[in-house]
Amino acid sequence: MKVATSIVLGHEAKPELAAEAVTNAMHKAGITVANSVLLLLTSEFASNPQAAIKAAARTANCTQVMGCSATGIFTEEDWVLDAPAAAAMVFGDDVTLQLARHNHSQQPLLTLSAPNAINSTWLNNDVARFGGVSGDAIGQGPFSVWQNAKGEVSGYVEAFFSGVNIATQTSHGLRQLTLPQQIQQVNEFDILLLDRHTSPYVSLKKAWKAHSKSHEPVPLHLVMAIYAESAEAIKQGEYNQTTVISYDETNGGITLAQPLKPGQFLSWGLRDTAIAKADITLMTAQLAEKLGSQPDFALLFSCLGRGPYFYEGTDQDLKVITQQFPQMPLLGFYGNGEIASMSGYNQLLPYSAVLSLFSAKAD
Repeated sequence: MKVATSIVLGHEAKPELAAEAVTNAMHKAGITVANSVLLLLTSEFASNPQAAIKAAARTANCTQVMGCSATGIFTEEDWVLDAPAAAAMVFGDDVTLQLARHNHSQQPLLTLSAPNAINSTWLNNDVARFGGVSGDAIGQGPFSVWQNAKGEVSGYVEAFFSGVNIATQTSHGLRQLTLPQQIQQVNEFDILLLDRHTSPYVSLKKAWKAHSKSHEPVPLHLVMAIYAESAEAIKQGEYNQTTVISYDETNGGITLAQPLKPGQFLSWGLRDTAIAKADITLMTAQLAEKLGSQPDFALLFSCLGRGPYFYEGTDQDLKVITQQFPQMPLLGFYGNGEIASMSGYNQLLPYSAVLSLFSAKAD
């Protein structure tokens, strides 16, 4: 399979960075014409990426150039944050990135979206999705995402790979602090009561104290609310999650970033680097087994809060994957949310990593 990547850094957001990234990737793949290109640009390009997109298309000799801008981007070779850069993955031979309207066999859809373009209508249209939310500086521009070598004003793009097998899985990287409890009472974004007449705040405070063995305040920036339709789903890792905004010691309620419903099950989780690294290690091995063959390339969509900022200067997720599959072409970005299909539904996830492995289909 002729697939390769390249990442190029510069001092300014110039189209030449995109052209050089494509040139290098095509040279590594041994092709002179690409049938499609995934192009990622850092947020320095977000206000005017069209020149870079055209440069990539011209260099690749194709118009199927898809991608987005993001705060940080990476390949198997390097990651970049806070500097102008372009990363490209080029495809030759029988692997083709095709428009979603040709997806007659209901292949999982690679989906890239600007934050302002996400809605339940397209997110949950019965086709499994994987991807991420573009993290450019404002999240509002018409060129946050692009396809067919031009910006997409709808704010999201979708496509599928033909000629490949795919396996996708999500790593949450959470240490579960409590067993699942059923939600009894809510008021919009506030969780007011859990089963056994338990106060959500008391439940969280007690769990944090048992974990930390201290009287330090609960670190809300590290706490996540884990929720699902059943306790069993949470135990199996098939859950969604949302951030904790605040708590009220007076009534014991906790305010979340998303509204939940009575009858759902909830646990408290803690973002933890050791758990996250162990989780991505296990997930990578499970995905390889699920794929059934050595992967030919991979896509990784990671939260900005899950990358080098989380791991104190190194991306341990990326390190684990590249050590497991040396020299495997890999492309991805640090975004504002991750998209994955879980328990039969497409979910928008925070602080997660969504990894997809691909291998060529046998003739």
